[in-house]
Amino acid sequence: MIPVEPGTGRALRDDYLSMQCAPFREAVSARLDGEPLGMPAADLDRHLAGCPACAGWADAAGAVTRRARLVAAPDVPDLTAAVLGALPRQLPGVAAAARSRLVQSALRLALLAVGVAQAGVAWPALTGGTAAMSAPVHVAHETGAWNLAVAAAFLAVAAAPRLAAGALPFLVTFGVLLTVVTVRDLRAGHVHADRAGAHLLLLAGVVLVAVLAWRRRSRRPAAVVARGRVTA
Repeated sequence: MIPVEPGTGRALRDDYLSMQCAPFREAVSARLDGEPLGMPAADLDRHLAGCPACAGWADAAGAVTRRARLVAAPDVPDLTAAVLGALPRQLPGVAAAARSRLVQSALRLALLAVGVAQAGVAWPALTGGTAAMSAPVHVAHETGAWNLAVAAAFLAVAAAPRLAAGALPFLVTFGVLLTVVTVRDLRAGHVHADRAGAHLLLLAGVVLVAVLAWRRRSRRPAAVVARGRVTA
């Protein structure tokens, strides 16, 4: 039914009809797209039954939608080979990551060997009470305990490199002090060169722990930046 102007009986203008029919046409479009209508379906059907303009618009919209859905898709060339051919043979950073893992493994194996050797040096003094330069039994035991503790630190860092930074203050302090007193004792003739050379094993372990700690610290800022780029 088309509304009329009060008192005149004349039909209202088309713009008024468009304003009244706009919500129903939006509901028709939503129905065609499978979306919520925004109004009860019964109200839409009732309006279409009483409004020839909207009913015709719905039929036309349905026909356009069907044609759009049934039209044949255009032929698309297969670009799989071209895309795969454009990819690099090796992703950026893969070689560097492989080298880094190789160096890390080599450092850990070297530290493991140093730790085992250091424990071998400590064991006779700790168990038998014998040490170089005919040291007293208790002094030999103390020396063996220190060397075994250092060996345990080396082995722990080799097994879990994240512990390197925590072990570094003790190991560096011990290594520096040992180097200073050993050099002084060598100059004064209080220690033989072969005994002093045995300390090189400990110093090598300290250097390996320091390198592992530095490598772990240098990788951490890069990981933080990468996470920031992903979440940005």
